[in-house]
Amino acid sequence: MADAVSAAQFVAWFRSVAPYVNLFRGKTFLIAFGGKAIAGQLARTLAYDVNLLAALGVRLVLVHGARPQIEALLRQRGLPSVYHGNYRVTDAQAIDCVIDAVGSIYVEIEALLSQGLADTPMANSTIRVVGGNFITAKPVGVVDGVDLQYSGQVRKIDAEGIRAQLGLGNIVLLSCIGSSPTGEIFNLAMEEVAEAVATALLADKLIFLSDSRGATDIDGALLDELTVEAAERLISLGDWLSTDLKRYLPCAVRASRAGVGRVHLIGYDEDGTMLRELFTRDGVGTVVTRESLEQLHDARPDDIGGLVALIEPLEEDGTLVRRSRELLEREITRFSVVEHDGVIVGCAALYPYGEGQAELACLAVHPHYRRWGYGALLMKHIEAQARASGVKRLFVLTTVTSQWFKERGFTVRQIDELPAEKRLVYNLQRRSSVLMKEL
Repeated sequence: MADAVSAAQFVAWFRSVAPYVNLFRGKTFLIAFGGKAIAGQLARTLAYDVNLLAALGVRLVLVHGARPQIEALLRQRGLPSVYHGNYRVTDAQAIDCVIDAVGSIYVEIEALLSQGLADTPMANSTIRVVGGNFITAKPVGVVDGVDLQYSGQVRKIDAEGIRAQLGLGNIVLLSCIGSSPTGEIFNLAMEEVAEAVATALLADKLIFLSDSRGATDIDGALLDELTVEAAERLISLGDWLSTDLKRYLPCAVRASRAGVGRVHLIGYDEDGTMLRELFTRDGVGTVVTRESLEQLHDARPDDIGGLVALIEPLEEDGTLVRRSRELLEREITRFSVVEHDGVIVGCAALYPYGEGQAELACLAVHPHYRRWGYGALLMKHIEAQARASGVKRLFVLTTVTSQWFKERGFTVRQIDELPAEKRLVYNLQRRSSVLMKEL
């Protein structure tokens, strides 16, 4: 029995991943991580997860930092580590440490992505990792009277060249150094490189691996979603944020405003956090978006598949009346849907019957999202539509959710109070309760 339960759980989990596999294929993700992530024990499993994304058809750009490795080299050579604001003061001796540290990490990442041992996730995989002079840099210059010397900023990204490599199926690996048109090498902030590249490519996702599980409120509770406006407020108030988050969150806001689809902030100190963030409904970190992940809109023909997937389980257990796909296609304009991060998680329909009456039908929310208030959101939306159409009375037929509707202003009524047309098709075997609400 235990084996059967375990097998059923595996099958259910594997099927739940399928929508994300289909959604991500051919999309461009940029994964950014500092030197601490590579120095950690989970660097090898991070390579496994990158390999998996590549195998699923995701176009990948990796951007790495090297801050702790640079610090270590400076200490070994007896050199000071000097910062001014968010930038290192990189003199001629420090830039040599930067070049050595970045080169060492670059080779290490290439090696991690070249693993092919049997009985590992990298077995039978062929990953081509390419680099190149895709980043043109410029000096930061003098700030508050301090010459930052070889500390630089991104001047230009060769987006066309990167896209060409992605189109060939290659993973593009970029570092935190860049050269100027005059041939000088500059030390760049990893997060600024990631922001610039993601923006130039209009990446679908920018993923920062950080020293924090994500952005939190003052009490330490994870904030699983932030709009750019909310993220900006957090930046101004969030003294409690980790060192990485203070660097990454401003870049996340700017990238999101510039057209990057989603920016994810997740921790690197737990195995598999990136996969759990990308392939589970609730995720494990913080996602920053221009607008809320919740989108309520009138249903469109291309929503049919999502609607079927949502309501089929409820039809099978008798909660909803069974509707054929053909019927849904004919009546799609009656439906409104709620999407969460591109996945339909709730729906409801409005059917007018004349004489100022209409039916609220097929109100359904995916079980994983019922605690988020989507049912009430859909009901209010349908009520607003009804009022705009001149409807004075809204009715609903239900077998299991009478109490939920009562709590929201509906009262139990008799079958003979239904519109005549609806009474003719009332299913006596289902014995649905009739509830009505005056608008």
